Amino acid sequence: MPNRKMSYAIVIDMRIYLWTGNGAGKTTSSLGTAMRALGHGKKVVMVQWLKGRKNIGELKFARHRENFKIYQFGRPDFIDLKKPKEIDYRLAKDAVKFTAEIVKKEKPFLVILDEFALAMAAGLVSMDDLKEILKSAPKQTIIYITGRYAPRSLRALCDYVTEINVRKMPKKLPKAIAGIEY
Repeated sequence: MPNRKMSYAIVIDMRIYLWTGNGAGKTTSSLGTAMRALGHGKKVVMVQWLKGRKNIGELKFARHRENFKIYQFGRPDFIDLKKPKEIDYRLAKDAVKFTAEIVKKEKPFLVILDEFALAMAAGLVSMDDLKEILKSAPKQTIIYITGRYAPRSLRALCDYVTEINVRKMPKKLPKAIAGIEY
């Protein structure tokens, strides 16, 4: 992997993947990668920004896996991305601090920063926050970042950038299906 220098003078020598775009499947893709890593006996940590619902499939799955931990930092309801509440800022910053600590302590093979790009686009976290997480991660750690509206600075940093776009969807959205959408 090539060494890249971020504007804050931190050298990164790890693989960083970004899944962004307006289509569905960003978190699902990261979970597929988590399943693959778990199949090889690797440790996986997922930290979810902006998510606080407890009745989701990945949380239920992780409860039964020793090497797969999911931590949520969000409210159970959706936030107004244009006018986040004070609690949203606090939860996002708590997630950054927690992630930096858990990555340093647990040394997972794969770290998934779920909805980090969206939290960044909403102004809840910054590149400096990402820097804090990356500095604490061992060099061999794989970083997966998901979320809509990924800023250019984040896209430029990542080794792999995949954009998921909607090509077709029903005019009236059907009810979300447990096991598919959540």
